[in-house]
Amino acid sequence: MNKLTNQSLFELKSTTQPVVAGNAAFYVETEIREEDNQYFSSIYRVDLKTKARTLFGDSGSMNTQIKVSGDKKSLTYLSNHTKDDKMQLFAIPLDGGAAKQLTFEENGVSNYHWLENSQTVYYQTNIKKEEEEKEEDKKDYPTKRAFTKLNYKADGSGPLPEDRLYQIKKITTEEPETEPELIVEENRSLTLLYVAKDESYLLYFDRFDPEDEWVYGGSIFKYDVESKQAALITEQIPGGIFGEVLPSENEKYFLFTGNDFGYKFVTNNHVYGYDAQRKALTNLTPDLDYGVGDSLSGDFQQNVGGPNMWWLEDGERFLFKATEHGKITLYRGSVEGGCKKIFDQNIHITGLDLLENKSQAVITYSTLTIPSRVALLDLETEEITDLYDPNEKFFQEHQVSKPERFWFKSVHDWDIQGWYVPPVEAIEKHPVVLYIHGGPQVSYGETFFHEMQALAGAGYGIILLNPRGGSGYGQEFVASILNNYGDEDYQDLLNGIDYVLEKYPSIDPDRVYVAGGSYGGFMTNWIITHTNRFKAAVTQRSISNWVSFYGTSDVGPSFVEFQLGRDLTDVEGLWKMSPLAHAENAQTPLLVLHGEEDYRCPQEQGEQMYRAMKKQRVETRLVTFPQSSHGLSREGLPNLRMERLEEIVDWFETHK
Repeated sequence: MNKLTNQSLFELKSTTQPVVAGNAAFYVETEIREEDNQYFSSIYRVDLKTKARTLFGDSGSMNTQIKVSGDKKSLTYLSNHTKDDKMQLFAIPLDGGAAKQLTFEENGVSNYHWLENSQTVYYQTNIKKEEEEKEEDKKDYPTKRAFTKLNYKADGSGPLPEDRLYQIKKITTEEPETEPELIVEENRSLTLLYVAKDESYLLYFDRFDPEDEWVYGGSIFKYDVESKQAALITEQIPGGIFGEVLPSENEKYFLFTGNDFGYKFVTNNHVYGYDAQRKALTNLTPDLDYGVGDSLSGDFQQNVGGPNMWWLEDGERFLFKATEHGKITLYRGSVEGGCKKIFDQNIHITGLDLLENKSQAVITYSTLTIPSRVALLDLETEEITDLYDPNEKFFQEHQVSKPERFWFKSVHDWDIQGWYVPPVEAIEKHPVVLYIHGGPQVSYGETFFHEMQALAGAGYGIILLNPRGGSGYGQEFVASILNNYGDEDYQDLLNGIDYVLEKYPSIDPDRVYVAGGSYGGFMTNWIITHTNRFKAAVTQRSISNWVSFYGTSDVGPSFVEFQLGRDLTDVEGLWKMSPLAHAENAQTPLLVLHGEEDYRCPQEQGEQMYRAMKKQRVETRLVTFPQSSHGLSREGLPNLRMERLEEIVDWFETHK
């Protein structure tokens, strides 16, 4: 049997976004094509009884946000199958036929919502503000950029233009030649969540105070189409952040997902009920100690998205997802309050849609050893029946490591969960890598992780730990890191190393490495400036200096103030929490990897750590990746993902 390698990424496929229509389900399948150096996503149809599979509209390299049209006659989706590669709305009849382009917006479409039982669809786009053309604008020269807003850049997007108007429009497919009707236009981005059946109002996500940039966050607003006025409908919980909407059939009752922001960034989401007539907002899951939604960390799944809750009985009972102990569980809730867990298996549900009977669902899922599958889930028996495995042939010829779960005791006698990924081939005295996740409000868990399997194929063991500060272990657990980075979370990681070395004596204790990205990069920097027990280290998209991070990261002010409890009035406090302040203690050889277009943890963070290691005469190497944002390891250019993986293994091999 062959081992999984870095190059295996080009042979594996992921499935997401299942949508049920009659006796069939549609889903998005994504592959990475090495020759094109690009991701390709296609839509497929699978028969729920025969399991027969059909390609449904092979157009463009990106096809996503699949839905059934309001009149239930077409499958609709966003695709870049256009002359300018911009995402536009397309439709294909459910009984087959050619795809038809429905929108022709100059800057593409980002989101859309069908009006139920109709041929009317609302969508979002943006346009450039009309300005009087200047002579210099006619020349094809680089020109200046000017900014006046606090949030003037975003990771994955770059500098944000301030000359944009953001629009919500509607079209009716019954009259395809009619110009789209403009419904809302603002100078900031909104997120359309729902359109009333009578079209009298919209629900969208907007900032609490668009005029005051230092008021953080936003929630759900009700926009009256006739008066053109918007009102916050979650005002009963001031400062509460809500962002998903599920209406009852009669629109008298809504489900929202969100939180009261009581623990700032790290507040677990709950399901809230909103009585539209009484304007009353109630937490329906007050006793649930796990966050609603999916916060598992991984590098393989693509185009993951979709709802986190569904009606089981209209206006009475509902189904929702939660992240719990490194897996995705399903709960049944009631508008009367309370919930009960009805599905608990060691899998990562990456997408779900209910069948009409509401007792079954089509899901896409992953496990530690299964990259991705489409399946039918019985909600009463928890039985999973696979409908399609895009990687079945691959695993007839390849083997992967089977990770082992464990728990250990750490600071304050807290239970900490982890996984050990052994080398594919048993090797006495093999090297091991402590790999620290990002976030920190995410978690490792029951999902396929290509990089870890590639390292296992190369002969390394991998230690995956969920130290305090991560999600899925309760509100106290996730909030314990606030204002306290690098303290008890650091101890959790070192205690985890001790536990694993004792539990797995085949590990070579003299060849223990450490690596991590984002928060994991911060912790890698922190670790090597506080202990010399690691043979070598790899820090990626890291944080080294909280003072400069505050001013250069796209989320700098809010992240630092809410996570660390400090701002620039406490430069001394921020500096003490920065790995750079302790660089004089470092002796561990360090590889620094950073994306050149990372606006979340800017490249200067990695460069400062690199220079500090040079100053200490510590062996170090800086590698930067062009056209690469914070998400390089997950959705970066394929050739650069390969180069990154090669750099990591080469660094470890150099330091045996």
